[in-house]
Amino acid sequence: MRQQDSGVGTVLANEDAGYHKGLKPRQIQMIAIGGAIGTGLFLGAGGRLNTAGPSLVLVYALCGFFAFLVLRALGELIMHRPTSGSFVSYAREFYGEKMAFAAGWMYWLNWAMTSVADVTAVALYMNFFKAYVPWLAGIDQWMFALGALILVLAMNMLSVKVFGEMEFWFSVVKVLALVTFLAVGIWFVVTGTPIDGHVPGFATITEFGGFFPNGVLPALIVMQGVVFAYASIELIGTTAGETEDPRKVMPRAIRTVVLRLIVFYVGSVLLLSLLLPHTAYVSGQSPFVTFFGRIGVQGADVIMNLVVLTAVISSLNAGLYSTGRILHSMAVSGSAPAALARMNRAGVPYGGIAVTAAVTVLGVALNAVVPAAAFEIALNVAALGIITAWGTIVLCQLKLWHLSRKGAIARPEFRMFGAPATGVLTLGFLAAVVVLMAFDYPIGTYTVASLVVIIPALVAGWFVMRGRIARIAAEQGRDRDHLDLS
Repeated sequence: MRQQDSGVGTVLANEDAGYHKGLKPRQIQMIAIGGAIGTGLFLGAGGRLNTAGPSLVLVYALCGFFAFLVLRALGELIMHRPTSGSFVSYAREFYGEKMAFAAGWMYWLNWAMTSVADVTAVALYMNFFKAYVPWLAGIDQWMFALGALILVLAMNMLSVKVFGEMEFWFSVVKVLALVTFLAVGIWFVVTGTPIDGHVPGFATITEFGGFFPNGVLPALIVMQGVVFAYASIELIGTTAGETEDPRKVMPRAIRTVVLRLIVFYVGSVLLLSLLLPHTAYVSGQSPFVTFFGRIGVQGADVIMNLVVLTAVISSLNAGLYSTGRILHSMAVSGSAPAALARMNRAGVPYGGIAVTAAVTVLGVALNAVVPAAAFEIALNVAALGIITAWGTIVLCQLKLWHLSRKGAIARPEFRMFGAPATGVLTLGFLAAVVVLMAFDYPIGTYTVASLVVIIPALVAGWFVMRGRIARIAAEQGRDRDHLDLS
């Protein structure tokens, strides 16, 4: 059996060494629910509603379905072998070091760019308060971005218990905010109470161009932004290595998160489409802030802006957490420099976190140079990383299914339904998103074109690091024949 012969168990044991099992079931539940409720919905939905109109509801539903399939595939892998290395470890187990190297660095790119998008979102949210706090008007956008990064970096260097507690309450705030919005929004629709002179209801869709006011293509092109909105559902895989009894906790978390995410995402976007015309929403402002700013309740938009500010800080916090663990996993196996495996006494892999924070500083610079486009640029590049991550998860599940058919491995009871057809369908969807991204000129087109730089960089990095990978494998007693170091 390949995973035994290649000594993957030894690698996984080394990956999890030093971590503190500090995450509690309630924290895992809320991280699973709230972790994926972040910048993509709270900020990105505004511009996408303006572009795609109410058809964005259909796009969210479609992407939500495939996000659900990815989460089920990841759940099966977690039940097979829980590890803090998440799908990077599974890529190593089922496909070898090359796949793990590429998947790990692309996932790091995703979260590094997500961090850039997050600090940009913080800056945009803070711009909102300039109308209420005069002295903020003299502060440039990049300074808000830098301040957010310093704050979250300091918090992330603490223990995993602190991280878990912060994310728990961040998630509580996000979920309560969305529940409040759904309740208030439904009341306006049901009662027909005018909003800034407009009567909400289905006429909001039919009288302003229907579901596709700008055509079908704009709805398809925004799909990569919606995929980004669902990004971080895979974070639950990373938390498995720092959870007591993950095989009991994880299935429950995965089962509960899917329905709730569909309700929050699809339900929120549908309600936003019923409340105001799609032209009322604008890029750079949260659609929730737009709504609460028009209902005539003094300070409602300010409160919602504080909520979405909390959400984006949560996302940035989760990004630093995730990349720190992924880079630690890669460093232990040799795919990343040894310094990234270092931990402090609290069991925090500070080396990897610091590297991601350093790259996020480039996002601060982006906010200084092109503040208007910084968010969209970061979002598109991050989408490439998340598509790679999701694709890797599905490929690993397909490999597990294949090995189980041969009798080389036993599938866990919690598994990807409809395999392998659902896995192949998901891979086709992810490929289609990349193609559609190329039509989103100019940012999406240039993002796909950046693969011309990213792929050679990964190849060059592999040749630089493969000697270290071979050396560490020998020290761990792993069979070199299974490493594929060509």
